[in-house]
Amino acid sequence: MAIAWLAVVPLGFLVYTTFVVDGSPSLSNVSAAFGADASMLWTLTANTMTYAVGATVLALIIATPMAYLAARTDVPFRPLLFVSALAPLVIPGVLHTIAWIFLGADRSGWLNELTELMFGIRPFNVRSMEGMIFVEATNQIPLLFLLMYAAFRSADPSLEEAALTTGARLPTVIRRVSLPLVKPSLFAGVLIMIVLAMESFEGPSLLGLPAGIQVFTSRIFQLLRTYPIEYGQAGAFALVLLALTAIGVFAYSRLGKGTAAFETVSGKAFRARRHQLGKLRVPMGAAIVVLFVVSTVLPVGVLVLMSFQPYPSVPTMGSFTLDNYRYVFGNPRVLDALGNSLMLSIGAATIIMSMMTVAAWLVLRSRHPGAWALDGVSFLPIAIPGVVMGAALLIVYLRLPVPIYGTLWILLIAYCTRYMPYGMRYASAGLRQINGELEEAAFASGASRMRTLRSVVLPLMAPSFAAGWIFIVMSAIRELSSSILLYSPGGEVLGPLIWDMWDTGLATELSAAGVVMMVLLGILALFAKLVADYFGVKESKDNHVG
Repeated sequence: MAIAWLAVVPLGFLVYTTFVVDGSPSLSNVSAAFGADASMLWTLTANTMTYAVGATVLALIIATPMAYLAARTDVPFRPLLFVSALAPLVIPGVLHTIAWIFLGADRSGWLNELTELMFGIRPFNVRSMEGMIFVEATNQIPLLFLLMYAAFRSADPSLEEAALTTGARLPTVIRRVSLPLVKPSLFAGVLIMIVLAMESFEGPSLLGLPAGIQVFTSRIFQLLRTYPIEYGQAGAFALVLLALTAIGVFAYSRLGKGTAAFETVSGKAFRARRHQLGKLRVPMGAAIVVLFVVSTVLPVGVLVLMSFQPYPSVPTMGSFTLDNYRYVFGNPRVLDALGNSLMLSIGAATIIMSMMTVAAWLVLRSRHPGAWALDGVSFLPIAIPGVVMGAALLIVYLRLPVPIYGTLWILLIAYCTRYMPYGMRYASAGLRQINGELEEAAFASGASRMRTLRSVVLPLMAPSFAAGWIFIVMSAIRELSSSILLYSPGGEVLGPLIWDMWDTGLATELSAAGVVMMVLLGILALFAKLVADYFGVKESKDNHVG
């Protein structure tokens, strides 16, 4: 019942608000939202798809070669490559976008100041469609890199080696052999990236709106942040965006049913030999250094430098100050937001993993005829963009006589709803690895279901439980698109607080707050690695894969 309430009720209220006016069915909200000639609908759809596809293609062009180099070749600076690919994980989307505004704004960007000084030109402008695509692509590279790296590591390299022995050049082998072997992972990465880009909120709002470029997420945000609030029109746009993301999620689910033809990993062990790059080592090493500078040094460096400035400007000798950090650690609002973020993320992760562990057990072990529906309902929020989720929950708890709007409880509900599908995937994956005979033995010895779950299943699921818990904690701390619509003054969390500081012109102060936030996420990432090392199986020195 709780899972159904979290997943289904917000969407039901969203549909009702969109198509029911004064108690009667009506299309007036749809007409008002899209206009008589439907030009708004086509403009938003075109902008959204251009943005999503463009960011996906750019990320694919960067991440796939980097993943292949890391997994299959003797490329230099491999540790630097992993840092370059994974650094954006500890830079929340709102901070990543603001960092590139500091760097690439057409009038005040630091890179433009530098190029004008050196060459007399100002070539960068992140407040454009091209800038939006670039920022989104660099923010999503880690996901695609990890997916493709795992695919290249798992594929049997003997087919590539056979092609090389026949005299084929390495670029030809990559195009004709390596990429076809990982085609399912490649297609999955493309679909996931397109869905995530369509759901993206920070770039379209901070970069697109000032340039007059609207996508669905930024349009919904505008309608819900103006007076009077247009709930019905926002619902109309939200349902169109929901339909687009649902198509992507459905395509991804169908893709998973046809991957058997690409299986190359069997019970026979193989050794993944790294290809020698030869003369390509130097240019590939240089490319890794460039990627490291663009993905890590520039965005992190500009935030760190800005956090020591008395006002937003290119740093000069003698201009450094610690006042921004004094502001952060001496401001109760910032400290409260930090505490709220930690409390909500830890609470949401604990609730989700506890609920989903029980739900996964019911789905995989129970013989109840409706168990399959539980899995489907828990997965439903994966297709709901964050801004749509925020809009739906806003409508629900403004209409129901439940006094949680304006409190932290509504944020907790939003986090639990949004990250429930991920908790279910982690719990299901862990439970599938446990043979049901262990539970049957416990039942035969007289243990109850609850005792079996507590004493047998949960200890064996500890690695999956811990991995899911850490993923949800890190994701919830970074969350903005839902909470920006649901928070209230005095009950901020870090994402909306940084957004509000940007709105009020506190650029240097938000930079200091952002640095503190990145340090916190870095500590959590280190903790995640320690947990993975503790529960995981150490990789053998000879790098065998079975």
